[in-house]
Amino acid sequence: MTTPFYVSPQQAMADRAELARKGIARGRSLVVLQYADGIVFVGENPSRTLHKFSEIYDRIGFAAAGKYNEYENLRIGGVRYADLRGYTYDRDDVTARGLANVYAQTLGTIFSSAAEKPYEVELVVAEVGETPEGDQIYRLPHDGSIVDEHGSVAVGGNAEQISSYLDQRHRDGMTLAEALKLAVQALSRDTNGSEREIPAERLEVAVLDRTRPQKRKFKRISGRQLGRLLEADGATTASEAEADAEAEAEASGDGE
Repeated sequence: MTTPFYVSPQQAMADRAELARKGIARGRSLVVLQYADGIVFVGENPSRTLHKFSEIYDRIGFAAAGKYNEYENLRIGGVRYADLRGYTYDRDDVTARGLANVYAQTLGTIFSSAAEKPYEVELVVAEVGETPEGDQIYRLPHDGSIVDEHGSVAVGGNAEQISSYLDQRHRDGMTLAEALKLAVQALSRDTNGSEREIPAERLEVAVLDRTRPQKRKFKRISGRQLGRLLEADGATTASEAEADAEAEAEASGDGE
């Protein structure tokens, strides 16, 4: 009878953490930024159907990097939690902090369990408030810890380099166009310091817009509206505002 190899608990956990980090690093990076009227999500994603960003509830958005099937399961679970809590109690009882706690428990349990591999995902849960001071952004790494972020956050790929770039350039009160351009500039930087161009067709962009009259503050930005924002010089003309209003009317009711 052979004796099984002994692996210390510390080494086992280190190996599981390394597996999860490598899986997350293989995914494309994404960033989440606060701007004057809300929170913007920006990521490189050539797929038009497999989304990195989604709506969870009225004021809450979800972003994820890593293995799609794993974070999609978490997204669906979050939607079910939010719907049940809002129906059972009150819509105002559904908060980003409560959802982040649920995700943290799930990820922590899976990471600590020897019966299954850890999830190769990193999540961001964001809630837009009535004012910029009320905005909340939580980052959840693979091990189930919760990090309360302010201003900007990057996950996936070369997130450390992107976060450093954003920390130096992000400021309060930025317009949506300014925040979007900063996010694209950060995502365009390679690990060796060089820059590459990311066409608008490969960008996935969504916002939690506190100025929307609807209860649901999440909306996607694409097509001509995205092109105008990327080309804007910081000021929005009357014709651009009218065109954006038309795009908003066309997209109303389509939170996803």
